[in-house]
Amino acid sequence: MIRKIIKIDEKKCNGCGACADACHEGAIEMVNGVAKLTKEDYCDGLGDCLPACPAGAITFEEREAPAYNEQAVLAAKKQKEQKGSTPQKEGSCPSGGCPGSRAKTIERGRPSAFFAFGGYGVSRLAQWPCQLRLVPVNAPYFNGAHLLLAADCTAYAYARTHEEFMAGRITLIACPKLDPVDHSEKLAEIFKNNEISSVTLLRMEVPCCGGLQYQLMRALEKSGKQIPVQVAVVSTDGKIL
Repeated sequence: MIRKIIKIDEKKCNGCGACADACHEGAIEMVNGVAKLTKEDYCDGLGDCLPACPAGAITFEEREAPAYNEQAVLAAKKQKEQKGSTPQKEGSCPSGGCPGSRAKTIERGRPSAFFAFGGYGVSRLAQWPCQLRLVPVNAPYFNGAHLLLAADCTAYAYARTHEEFMAGRITLIACPKLDPVDHSEKLAEIFKNNEISSVTLLRMEVPCCGGLQYQLMRALEKSGKQIPVQVAVVSTDGKIL
């Protein structure tokens, strides 16, 4: 399949090994003092290794490559843990060590305020991560949750997204046009593996956002569960239709 994957310029590589340490999937290894992508099917194409490289030797490319083998990555991580690797910290995602995908519930207490839109508000994000591609399907915050599935643009178009939609919900964000995956598969797994109380879809009025609604409905059908769904549509000028 054609997909995004990293490319290492071995002539630029200085052998520091920072990219291998940053690659939580174990796709990069140091071979004879040079970084090499030894397991293409372990590379998720997200590029945690890019900012770690001081020599600028790593870039992305689109080419023929094996599909990302998440199950093999998880199995390798589990085997590494059993051999005595550093145990995960409380609140981390059991499916990986990437800081961007460690699952945690956010206890806000007395949240700090930020100035926006002529008044004061607080973030209503209740968990991390919120990007649908990054969330583990068995995160503890899913059980009994009211989900908000929001198209990426909605929070920028509608000023009161936090107060009116995110408050009291677990927020997942996605884009059916720019994300290189069909989200129905992962959503179906979330629905199957957890007791979801309800789903609110917040989408834009533009046609491509209809794809996210379609993927949600497919996911519900695949899961075999009956979950209440509410759909809210935001206009491009920032109004709820």
